[in-house]
Amino acid sequence: MAAPAQNVPDSFKGVVKQVLSGDSVIVRGQPKGGPPPERQINFSNVSAPRLARRGGPSASETQDEPYAWEAREFLRKLVIGKEVVFTIDPKSKTLPREYGCIYLGKDVATGENVTELMVQEGWLAVRRESIRGESTLANKEDQAKSQGKGRWAGGDDKDHVRNIKWTIDNTRAFVDKYNNKPVPAIIEHCPNVRMDGTRPEPNTPEAVGEEAKYFVENLLLQRDIKIVLETANNNNVVGSIIHPSGNIAEALLKKGYAKCVDWSMTTVTGGPEKLRAAEKIAKQQKLKLWVGYKPSGSKVADKDKEFTGRVIEVINGDALVVLKSDNTSKKIFLASIRPPRLDEKDQKTQQSGKTFRPLFDIPWLYEAREFLRTKLIGQKVHVIVDYIQPAQSNYPEKTCCTVKINDINVAEAMVSKGLATVVRYRQDDDQRATCYDDLLAAEAKAMKGSKGLHDKKENTPSHRFMDVNDQTKAKTYLISLKRLGPIEAVPEFVASGSRLRVYIPRQTCLVTLLLAGITCPRASRMAPGGVGGTLDAEPYGNEALNFTRSQVLQREVKIVIESMDKGGNFIGWLFFDDNKNLSVELVEHGLSKMHGTAEASSYYPALVAAEAKARQAKLNIWKNYKPEEHIEYHEEEEEEKAERKIDYRPMIITEITAEGKIYGQNKSDGASLDKLSEALQQAFVTNPPVTGAYNPKRGDLCAAKFIDNMWYRAKVEKVGSGKVHVLYVDYGNRQIITSTRCTQLPHGLEKQPYYAKEMQLALIKFHNEDEYIQDALDLLRSETEDEVMVNTEYRSSGTEFVTMQNKGESDIAKKLLSAGVVLLEKRKDKKLKKLMGEYAEAQEDAKKKHLCIWQYGDITEDDAHEFGMQR
Repeated sequence: MAAPAQNVPDSFKGVVKQVLSGDSVIVRGQPKGGPPPERQINFSNVSAPRLARRGGPSASETQDEPYAWEAREFLRKLVIGKEVVFTIDPKSKTLPREYGCIYLGKDVATGENVTELMVQEGWLAVRRESIRGESTLANKEDQAKSQGKGRWAGGDDKDHVRNIKWTIDNTRAFVDKYNNKPVPAIIEHCPNVRMDGTRPEPNTPEAVGEEAKYFVENLLLQRDIKIVLETANNNNVVGSIIHPSGNIAEALLKKGYAKCVDWSMTTVTGGPEKLRAAEKIAKQQKLKLWVGYKPSGSKVADKDKEFTGRVIEVINGDALVVLKSDNTSKKIFLASIRPPRLDEKDQKTQQSGKTFRPLFDIPWLYEAREFLRTKLIGQKVHVIVDYIQPAQSNYPEKTCCTVKINDINVAEAMVSKGLATVVRYRQDDDQRATCYDDLLAAEAKAMKGSKGLHDKKENTPSHRFMDVNDQTKAKTYLISLKRLGPIEAVPEFVASGSRLRVYIPRQTCLVTLLLAGITCPRASRMAPGGVGGTLDAEPYGNEALNFTRSQVLQREVKIVIESMDKGGNFIGWLFFDDNKNLSVELVEHGLSKMHGTAEASSYYPALVAAEAKARQAKLNIWKNYKPEEHIEYHEEEEEEKAERKIDYRPMIITEITAEGKIYGQNKSDGASLDKLSEALQQAFVTNPPVTGAYNPKRGDLCAAKFIDNMWYRAKVEKVGSGKVHVLYVDYGNRQIITSTRCTQLPHGLEKQPYYAKEMQLALIKFHNEDEYIQDALDLLRSETEDEVMVNTEYRSSGTEFVTMQNKGESDIAKKLLSAGVVLLEKRKDKKLKKLMGEYAEAQEDAKKKHLCIWQYGDITEDDAHEFGMQR
């Protein structure tokens, strides 16, 4: 407490902190290194009507005595926050309270006696029996009574008693009643931070709490202010206090006495920007609660803080690929939001045996992705980099940003529709979106409107689609897709300039589309099997890939299906941006060449013109184009086409069927196949399959256990009578097994190509009698027991026809013809003329020797089926 005033040794100075009733106040001294000391002073020789008290465990609730509130209010308005002089009566041995008198003024001699003023105005009753010595209090009381002042005014006492409600039954209705309008109020109490009478250590949270309490009390306690009721939480009312000098919350934050609380920031009147800015000032100056503050995360350089670009890809529901002005692309994530995802319960209930595709199987993720795709693909956006999330566990570093299009915050729009949720952070975590509070407000509105993820009525959308990834499935769709003509579609993935994965909404199917009429260089790609590293791109292959991605990826396009290949890939045309033909565009930009099959198409003239234009401009693949060489090329083209191409490759023959089909593995695939097999066996050692959990269906690619009890990749060809007919796609052999010996293929292994290549011997056909067929197969198997050299001669109806040589470089087909166990099949191909001549000589030799088929003479003379001829 302050020292006694000069020349008045028994008087003190202080500031009135609080008025407890009409006859008692709390006076505080001046602060020195912390909150100042306080004294309660009860006015001597007088009494005021008692104020109501709230009930508690040890005391019952009481009501105001008449005029108690008016007396308190008169005194509050008179002295609160003012400096006073006060005297203390000698302490009573029986009463624990301190009694005295306070004066408004500089000293006792000249100051106004507050007790006398209160009695004079009729608010206090004089206790005459306790007066010692001379006093004017009794006379002033008599005068107030005669004049009918204050409590002596007469009338019904009930009119001067407050009807107090200590609790609010419905806080939400109470808040809504005032509709965010300022309401006059008086701050009656600020909860204590420390009650044990000790002083906390400096700069500790407890010490800062006491300073904050003093700061608030000094400004607000028993002051006339206005409040704005903003929300309710746990039966408490949350709002803003408006002081004549501003918002008290902003002042607390600026001095470092408080921190922003995210959950209520969205309801702040006037928006949270000023509060966040005030907190930022305290952080920068490291005030009070922020003494040891260090910014979290790495700082983003100013030059990288903002940029503009065009969105070329949307990844799931929270990531974008943006093409910047310098023609480089950057993957970014929307800051502080989380896309739809499965909770742990849903993850456990995922159907066994079904390939999990997050985009279609996670509720609302497809809607989130589609919202971003339809709004952003191909559009120019403004990007603000908020923070860099460092790499952790198996997740790479993330650049988290606020993305705006036409000044609309994309993340905020998503959250407002219930297509994403907002990430919650620790109070000291600065790694958050610039407009984080706007995101919280948007989420609150979405929750109130039960939108999207917040819909409690189980209106969760589901998406059924067919992944047409093999020939069997493709055949069932081909006729209907061809009949439809131009079909609306969305390219979901671009593998190369001319190979795309396309989603067809009308048919709810995902197909592979190969662009018709062109030959496009291949982009860099994973080696076969996905375990052999990366294969380099062909010249301008990556440029072609990037061109196609930038033009059509995730945009609405139209496709026209014409045919399909043996792998189940559809061949056709793709149109975008006002009917532009992607095949023509690739050729015109020098990123593809026209294919011979284009001649039969109605787009042939356009392709010819596009290629001529690209050659003339020497674009990309035509960079080194010389007109005179092109003329020579065309003059010699027919001659080159007539030449047989010889490029033998080593293979291991793994299966020869009863129909004469040959399955073999390229020797170069050996390492990849071994790694695939090792990964497959290890997967089932780590996570053994559950018997009966998998229900095989025709066309499935699964894992099947062979007679050697090893697992192999297999394709289900038929299911019936408890049996499963499978083809081992990496070896070519078939087997009939029970469903318990097959299971779902481990994730990722289905993407690797089939290592068993299906082939037939070129220019060869079998006799139709079983005896001769078996002789041919026996000889063929004996000749292919060891490594063979294989050359592809031609393809027909999707089948690869080959010639084979054994270790002694002997032509195996020629050997079969010489043994008289097979027949020569004639073709008109000029490039095969020489080979056919050699084969004909071998067959003539067998005829002359009457070997096997020819033992009864030349069966081809009548060329009739009854003589055993078969095509």
